[in-house]
Amino acid sequence: MTVSSGPPEPHRASGTDVEVDWALVDADDAVRALGTSAERGLTGVEAAARLARHGPNELDADPPEPAWRRLVAQLVDPLILLLLAAVAISTVAWAFEGAVGVPVDAVVILLVVVANAALGVVQEAKAADAVAALRDMTAVAVTVVRDGRTERLPAAALVPGDLLVLAEGDAVGADARLVAASSLQIAEAALTGESAPVTKSPATVPSPVPLGDRTDLVFKGTAVTQGSGRAVVTATGMRTEMGRVAALLAETEQEPTPLQREIQRVGRTLGIAVVVIAVVVMVAVGATSGIGSVQDAVDVLLIGVSLAVAAVPEGLPAILSVVLSIGVQAMSRRGAIVKSLSSVETLGSATVICSDKTGTLTRNEMTMLKVRTRSGVADISGVGYAPDGEVLVDGRPLLAQDAALDLREEDIVVLSGGTLASNAEVRQAEDGTWEVVGDPTEAAFVVAERKAGLAERRRERFARIGEVPFTSERKLMSVVVEDREHRDGAGGPLPVLIAKGAPDVLLERCSRVRQGLDTAPLTDEDRAVVHADVAAMSADALRTLAVAYRPLTRAELAAATGPDGAIDAAAGLALERDLILVGTVGIIDPPRAEAARAIDEARRAGVRVVMITGDHPATALRIARDLGIGGDRVLTGADLDGLDADALARAVEEVSVFARVAPEHKLQLVEALQRRGHVVAMTGDGVNDAPALKRADIGVAMGITGTEVSKEAAAMILTDDDFSTIVAAIRQGRVIFGNIRKFLRYLLSSNMGEVLTMLLGVLLAGSLGLSGQAEEIVVPLLATQILWINLVTDSGPALAMGVDPETEDVMARAPRRPEQRVIDGRMWGWILAMGAAMAAVTLLALDIHLPGGLVDGDAGVETARTAAFTTLVLAQLCNALNARSETASALRGLLANRWLWAAIAFGVVTQVLVVHVPLLQAAFGTAPLSPGQWLLCLALASCVLWLDELRKLVVRARGRMRHGHGR
Repeated sequence: MTVSSGPPEPHRASGTDVEVDWALVDADDAVRALGTSAERGLTGVEAAARLARHGPNELDADPPEPAWRRLVAQLVDPLILLLLAAVAISTVAWAFEGAVGVPVDAVVILLVVVANAALGVVQEAKAADAVAALRDMTAVAVTVVRDGRTERLPAAALVPGDLLVLAEGDAVGADARLVAASSLQIAEAALTGESAPVTKSPATVPSPVPLGDRTDLVFKGTAVTQGSGRAVVTATGMRTEMGRVAALLAETEQEPTPLQREIQRVGRTLGIAVVVIAVVVMVAVGATSGIGSVQDAVDVLLIGVSLAVAAVPEGLPAILSVVLSIGVQAMSRRGAIVKSLSSVETLGSATVICSDKTGTLTRNEMTMLKVRTRSGVADISGVGYAPDGEVLVDGRPLLAQDAALDLREEDIVVLSGGTLASNAEVRQAEDGTWEVVGDPTEAAFVVAERKAGLAERRRERFARIGEVPFTSERKLMSVVVEDREHRDGAGGPLPVLIAKGAPDVLLERCSRVRQGLDTAPLTDEDRAVVHADVAAMSADALRTLAVAYRPLTRAELAAATGPDGAIDAAAGLALERDLILVGTVGIIDPPRAEAARAIDEARRAGVRVVMITGDHPATALRIARDLGIGGDRVLTGADLDGLDADALARAVEEVSVFARVAPEHKLQLVEALQRRGHVVAMTGDGVNDAPALKRADIGVAMGITGTEVSKEAAAMILTDDDFSTIVAAIRQGRVIFGNIRKFLRYLLSSNMGEVLTMLLGVLLAGSLGLSGQAEEIVVPLLATQILWINLVTDSGPALAMGVDPETEDVMARAPRRPEQRVIDGRMWGWILAMGAAMAAVTLLALDIHLPGGLVDGDAGVETARTAAFTTLVLAQLCNALNARSETASALRGLLANRWLWAAIAFGVVTQVLVVHVPLLQAAFGTAPLSPGQWLLCLALASCVLWLDELRKLVVRARGRMRHGHGR
């Protein structure tokens, strides 16, 4: 293939519109086409010029949203729009009245709206800051050659033509064409979904192949697990393969959460109700009282405003934001960063958790469990990379065994030999955790050797002098070491070749077997036993490796040594013969102990856990069984490809383990579950997981291993990559949702009481003695009094219910069905009943004090209105105790929520102030009440509490009767 000279646009040949498949371009041609050097890299000047031309090596992020736009976004909500409409009407009415003073109603409502919007903006900014902090923590640095010198710089500074230097543990900073490689393996799961590291080589692939098979290319967002290499950068930023996937995210729509949908419904319902009720009342008042002047029209309009204020729970948006914000902060302390407030509630509704296996359900720490040799089996305790545990033979530590025991000597050779034949390092970080540089499977040997207490002796005895590297074709690697405790014919340290690899491959190269301190011929019977051992461990989903060795002569070593003194890879292959088999080991990525407990908790809560992994089906099924994920069936990605829509719908209900799946299958499974009516939480860490994360009802990204694209797409990020954090978040979500229902019951029933008080007070004005007053049009409550109730009296108890402690085991009940309304028919019935009760006692207090009504009183309209106002406030405070539970008595756990009692006390004190402080009397149109009048108001208000206690008593009795008949 011919590529024109000069540095082209990434992916494109210079001067053409033809996209270049760099996998098909020879390494030398790629270097020339990109205008660089495979030895010296770019010059600093050229790199700066290209950075200015191509821009930083970063994925496009959404441009920072201006603060004003974020604020406006908080206002596009039906309830908020309803409040703004009330502001407009109130302002118009104030203007008609002559624009005297300040439009108190309008100003107060507007302040509430602005405060709520500001709260939402601040909380979402906090979540964004947490995500940005995570991004900064995981920022990638790369090694490049510029001007012939090796230097370390941020990946964002890479440009096409840069010469990347790759080593074990490095992140690949950009898409690049390999020009040199030695035993190079790249973990590409984040991009391709391939769970096993891919062996890379500069050799040009002969024909176009899928992304995962482009073995001469490395890609941004992947990581080096083994070996080293150099590569020339071909694409940066959005022109990389990761960038292409990121660009597809915009095509995936994010569904609104159940709570968002419900609040929108409530807003629409209230909006329609306000208009209907206000029109009915204004027409009725106009018809009965007549409108003879502009002032009469303004008075009627003010009644409409009062009804609007009564119908709209002004504090609801702010209280909802505060409660969700408190929940978000609680989750962040537990290790879950929630990016959107409304996602908290969605977690509580989740019916299915689709989880990755590696690192989420498992520790992502390969651990050796068994060592099998000719003389028996040793078990290894402890999990993970921490060297805590022992190598046990018949329950006793290995080195505590009799030195003459054959199994003891064989296990020593297996563990130390496997460690020598590896390139992994295990070290302790500053925070005390253990981390691996290199291949995790090789790290299992290093950790097991430390558990046995052999590491120090091995370091003193052996010195490594060469390596025959691993390749995917050979499925083994060998090292040559010098044994200082044994001598060769010339009196020097004895050279020994140690091989580690797939058991079936290594067996073919073995002719003898280790037996204690001696060796014996490897018989067909021995081979059959090894195959049986491997089969048994594989059946337990253990990854198996074998270890073998052979002493070398100096002549053999010299023949395999190149001019530079290193083992020649090709010549070294000849040494891998007539080996002495020592034994086989079984390795697994162990399940997290806390994950098993969390899955049990999820099952108890009616939440199904589905494992979706790219790993082997047998391994997936073994881990699923260990964790208690139900079912004995496993479907692979290939199986899914063969299913039609109906079969897939059945499969997602019947099967809980999916293995060897590609990331696109995740999206397919999420959509199939959603079509079945499930609320799906989905975990993911790779770039190609992003569409599924965005499509899921709650996408959960990994904070440690997750890519930036997956974190951007997700609604929640786990800072500890721990599955149990998801279940803890579900519990928190359920508690929050229960508390939201509590304060919705309370606020809406309070508003219903106000609406019915205003509606019935106007319609029954003659019966109540209102129509005989001096004012032409008299309302039972003033708009400012209703605002006081909604914003001051009601807000405290509602907030307190929003942080109500978990009064019952929320994980003992099934998830709320997706089609179930947040405010269902039963709740609306209760809201209407409590509203009617509060309106009745309020109007009764009004009637008792007014002359000419059903009960003849002698007070003026201002005093009567104050008594009604006070009765309604006290009734709503009593109703706060009712609203904590639909069925349990208010007396049960009466003192459990100290914040609620503080709110009730605050409500009583502020009501006393608004009734008796002259300044507040003038603002709210109140008159002082006598002690007797206060007692009357309290007695009438308490009827609301006793009435609901009677209802709950009947409900509990019916429940016991049904339970008795059920038996």
